[in-house]
Amino acid sequence: MPNFITKSLHAYLDYPVALGLIVMPFLLGLGQSHPLAFGLSLLTGIAALVMTVFTDHRLGVFRVLPYRLHLAVDFAVGAAFVIAPIALGFQGIDAAYYFVIGATVLAVVSLHKSEDTVAA
Repeated sequence: MPNFITKSLHAYLDYPVALGLIVMPFLLGLGQSHPLAFGLSLLTGIAALVMTVFTDHRLGVFRVLPYRLHLAVDFAVGAAFVIAPIALGFQGIDAAYYFVIGATVLAVVSLHKSEDTVAA
C-alpha cells in the first residue's frame, strides 16, 4: 500500500481534525450512552490543538515537539478511540463515532510517508 500522507499534508489535517473533535460531540449529541463519550472527544480535541501548535511541522507555531512524537500520540489516540467503546460500554452513535474516528486516525498514521523521503 503506498504511503502518501506527507508531513505537510498531515500538518494541514491537524487543525480541522482537532476542531472537529471539539465541535462534533455538541453537534452529534454524544454522551447518551456514557458521559465520557462526550468529554473524551472534547478533551482530546483540545489536546490535539495544543499538540499541533507545538509540533515541528509546517503549521506548527512553536515547533518544539518532534513530528515522530506527534505521530506516536496520534497512533495512541486512534487505538484508544477504537478500544473506548468496548472498554467503556459506549452504544449507538457514541460507539460509532469512536470506532470511525479511531479507525480513520489509525489509517492516516499508517499511510504516513517516511520523513526520510519527504522534505517538509
